[in-house]
Amino acid sequence: MGNRQLRTALFLLALAGGPAVAEEPLSAIDWLSKSVTTPAAAQRPNEPAAVEGALPSDVTVSVLGKSSPDAAGVLAPRVSGLPANLWGLGRTDEIVALVSGERTDALPALKGLLLRLLLAQVDAPADSGGKGALLLARIDKLLDMGALDEAEALIEAAGGGSAALFRRRFDVAMLTGTEDTACAELGQKPDLAPTFPARIFCLARSGDWSAAALSLRTAQALNYVTPAEDALLSRFLDPDLYEGEPPLEPPTPVTPLVWRMLEAIGEGLPTQGLPLAFSHAELRDTAGWKAQIEAAERLARASVMPPNALLGIYTARSPAASGGVWDRVEAFQRFDAAVSSGEADAVAAQLPRVWAAMSQAELEVPFATLYAEPVARLGLSGEAAAISFRLS
Repeated sequence: MGNRQLRTALFLLALAGGPAVAEEPLSAIDWLSKSVTTPAAAQRPNEPAAVEGALPSDVTVSVLGKSSPDAAGVLAPRVSGLPANLWGLGRTDEIVALVSGERTDALPALKGLLLRLLLAQVDAPADSGGKGALLLARIDKLLDMGALDEAEALIEAAGGGSAALFRRRFDVAMLTGTEDTACAELGQKPDLAPTFPARIFCLARSGDWSAAALSLRTAQALNYVTPAEDALLSRFLDPDLYEGEPPLEPPTPVTPLVWRMLEAIGEGLPTQGLPLAFSHAELRDTAGWKAQIEAAERLARASVMPPNALLGIYTARSPAASGGVWDRVEAFQRFDAAVSSGEADAVAAQLPRVWAAMSQAELEVPFATLYAEPVARLGLSGEAAAISFRLS
């Protein structure tokens, strides 16, 4: 793999966080919902069995004249700045291992570099064979980073037709409140075989409770649901029957589909402590403002929420309490009002307090993105000037 483009790609991956490659790198993350079944690929009739050792190990086979899903991307080379032949002669399994093992706790600038690499529209590796393994690894890394909008955009760019891609689109919908669209797609595509939990959930969402109950009874009779799934689905369809009983024990791992059903029966789980992607579920209008703020802060801290979106949540209303997150929100709102007034003295008075609050929450980068330029224009002095210099 002495190819120049491959060395560049591997360097970018290493630079974006110093990957610790897993011993058994997998493209699928462990908290995805079992929303659809993926039939095993059947061997074609009279297909000769593969013979090990017939070819040297370094021979690469690719399909000619057929586009590979691994070439899908959101950012064209002229936008990403990355060459179309980025992977060069690199092998798909090695690149997948690097992407899957990439850390997500790097510095914000390096996370931005990783995002650009994952979303880049580049040629598929020579041995990809149209299987889409690298595409799934890229999508799963975006989900792992909590970058749901970017993951959905990449799924759309790839066409989103396969069961594996739909499984990921389904979970994005569960976490972003667009589950009705995902359920409609599930019903319109007979080639997607929904699992019983997903089928029952979608039938109930559409208002067909009788069909949902019948599907559950069928699943129970055929042992197609686990005892934990049975208990959750039964409460989801008829919560009144279980009034007064202790809450269910949350399964491990918690999937987006399970999280939504627990929420529906009044046993919702806080997203803090769950994978970062679950924080998006707290941004919906059904969540309280405090939960929205804390979720937005987690996403902004991970560099997967635009700073303007964080600003919008911080300034949505006036704090009704004090202490903790409310003090930070109040400091932010006072400072934002001072910047809007354009008065240097007002900004200088509020800047030290809000900077201390944002630094404590590790939100310096989104704060600087929002205010570095307008603050620099005010020509501040003293402590405020020193903070302004750090913002820039």
